[in-house]
Amino acid sequence: MSELPSAVSIREVGPRDGLQNEDPVPTEAKVRLLDALSATGVKWIEAVSFVHPKAIPQMADADEVWNQAAKSPNVRYSALIPNSRGAQRALDAGFTEIEVVVSASDTHNRKNVNRSTAESLDDIAALIQLLHDHNATVEVIVSTSFGCPYEGDVAPQRVADIVDRAVADGADRIAFGDTTGMATPRRVTELLDAVRGGHADTPLLLHFHNTRGTALANILTALEHGITEFDASVGGLGGCPYAPGATGNVATEEVVHMLHDMGIATGIDLDALIEAARLAEKIVGKELPSGVLRAGPRTRTIPA
Repeated sequence: MSELPSAVSIREVGPRDGLQNEDPVPTEAKVRLLDALSATGVKWIEAVSFVHPKAIPQMADADEVWNQAAKSPNVRYSALIPNSRGAQRALDAGFTEIEVVVSASDTHNRKNVNRSTAESLDDIAALIQLLHDHNATVEVIVSTSFGCPYEGDVAPQRVADIVDRAVADGADRIAFGDTTGMATPRRVTELLDAVRGGHADTPLLLHFHNTRGTALANILTALEHGITEFDASVGGLGGCPYAPGATGNVATEEVVHMLHDMGIATGIDLDALIEAARLAEKIVGKELPSGVLRAGPRTRTIPA
């Protein structure tokens, strides 16, 4: 354990990636959740995405949500954008941390945006230039990094080639998305080995789903490789694309619970986070998959 990082940065993605995979909820509820999360001590939140409402109706009220949110000065807020129009909306809203996404799987990319991976990388190069011109940083998210529901396994070298291109085009950070929960510790190691050699100075973030129960094991493996930035979603909010009925994002409180017991700091108040997870559960009107939400932290006792 002494070789693991002493602290990690967790980006809470429930308000965007989580709610985007749920039935639409009222704007007021989204704002309440965003504000509750901002008060947990989390230092980084993916707040909204600026996409066309016909494409993602769950994010149709992104401007309203952001305008009404309390916006803690102690929290970094980021936004996801798909194109130049979305980029301009994000900039107009005051965001300086922007995310763009491309699939490592060509088939998945075509299903998502009707473009090849190479064509999307060309688009992203132009977006990076636009956003840098407005003093914003750009994170390139490589989805299906650990496997594709259409193609199966994705070769780590293919992911590494995409990272080479994105970094050459000016990406400030790279994130790897385990889009359908196909990652295992072995595959995390293989991907990081393929990528880290050429990009030792590029910040890397990992986004795991718990679809097949391996998310925490994957995070531990990444920690052993020196990764200190992770995504997680309050309550495990959010479904799993292409896997009906399966859980999706790893629950933030499960990640925090494990890290704190290992002596790894997050800056997050676990009790406050669990309360935010209860709120998320009420907002979406269904039981969320988080074990820590159900059972509480391991230190909770019951009367004998």
